[in-house]
Amino acid sequence: MGHFKAEVIGTALLILLGDGVVAAVLLAKSKAQNAGWIVITWGWGMAVMVGAYSVFKFEGAHLNPAVTTGLAITGHLDWGDTPAYYAGEFVGAFIGAVLVYVAYLDHWAETEDPGLKLAVFCTGPAIRNPVSNLITEIIGTFVLLFGILSVTSHPGVATSGIQVLLVGLLVLGIGLSLGGPTGYAINPARDLSPRVAHFLLPIAGKGDSDWEYSWIPVVGPLIGGSLGALAYMWLFPGF
Repeated sequence: MGHFKAEVIGTALLILLGDGVVAAVLLAKSKAQNAGWIVITWGWGMAVMVGAYSVFKFEGAHLNPAVTTGLAITGHLDWGDTPAYYAGEFVGAFIGAVLVYVAYLDHWAETEDPGLKLAVFCTGPAIRNPVSNLITEIIGTFVLLFGILSVTSHPGVATSGIQVLLVGLLVLGIGLSLGGPTGYAINPARDLSPRVAHFLLPIAGKGDSDWEYSWIPVVGPLIGGSLGALAYMWLFPGF
C-alpha cells in the first residue's frame, strides 16, 4: 500500500472517530450530549490509536503533517516522500469530516449554536489571543513529537507494536493537560481539512468557519513538531 493511500485511510479514521466524539458530546439530542471534556480527550486518544493501527503495518501511519515533518527532520523519512504523506493526511481528514457530517445528519438542524457546530470540525481558543494560542499549539505539538520519538526509539517497544497504543495515550495526556486553551489541534490536517469541510458542507445554521484563526492550528503544530524533533536529536544524538 502506498504512502498516500495509507495516510488517507488512517487519517480518515482518525477524524471520523475524533470529530465524531466531539459531535456526540456537543450536538443537540445526541445520546452523549454534555458528556464532557474527559470523553472528548479519551475519544481522540482512541481515534489516534485506531487510525494508526489500521495502516501501521504498511508505512508507519503518521496521520499528521507535523509528525511527517518531524520524522523527516530526524532523518527517519526521506524528504522526497513527504508530499505523498501530506496529501494523504489532508485528503483523509476531509473525508473523515464529511463522514461525521453524514453520521450526525439529523442533529445539525437541532443544534442552535453555530459555534458548537464549528467546534465539531475544528478547534478554537477558549480565550482568543493569537500569540498565546500559537504558543500553546507549539508546546502541545513539541510534546507530541518528543513523546513519539521517545516511544519509537525504545527497541522493545518498537518491535512489539505497542507504540501505537502508547502514542494514543500520549495524545490523551496532551489533551487532558494542554488542551484547555485551544482545543489542542496539534495536527494541521486535523484542523484545516475539517474546517474546509465545514465551509463547503450544507450544514444548517452553521455560521462562518473562523478563517481568521485557522492559521494558528496549522503553523503552531508545524513549528512545535519541528522543535520537538530537533530537541530530541540534540538531547539524544545518534538515537
